[in-house]
Amino acid sequence: MPSFDIVSEVNTVELKNAVENAIRELDTRFDFRNVEASFKLNKDIVTVSAESDFQISQMVDILRNNLAKRGVEAKSMELKDIVHSGKMFNREAHFAQGIDTMTAKKIVKMIKDAKLKVQASIQGEKVRVTGKKRDDLQAVMALIRQADMDKPFQFENFRD
Repeated sequence: MPSFDIVSEVNTVELKNAVENAIRELDTRFDFRNVEASFKLNKDIVTVSAESDFQISQMVDILRNNLAKRGVEAKSMELKDIVHSGKMFNREAHFAQGIDTMTAKKIVKMIKDAKLKVQASIQGEKVRVTGKKRDDLQAVMALIRQADMDKPFQFENFRD
């Protein structure tokens, strides 16, 4: 019986490459000369630090552009509020791995409401979809791609 998994993961290697490219771009930008500004990557959290909140917003745009160049979807980035401490402003960008329970339930409900001949089940941080026909599974993939969710989804483990 054909099946596949719906997951929401960020490639950590590409994330690291995007942050390193953003650091390089920051070093070459004229408007960031003689300014204390930095990107720091700690597991799945990128900390953006600068001397003003305007520079923080510019740095977030630099990070988004570099994420797009490296193939990491910016939808997976969850920005926290800007925190002011001393003369520095900090902002954290969290990159969530896996699908949380509420989103998984929405996906399963959306698949069941589509009245396709497939079964969807939540298995930890992923949703497994099984069906008798490959065409039904491809219809589910199209449905998920068209859905306006707050996270990017990938399809893996396609079994025939």
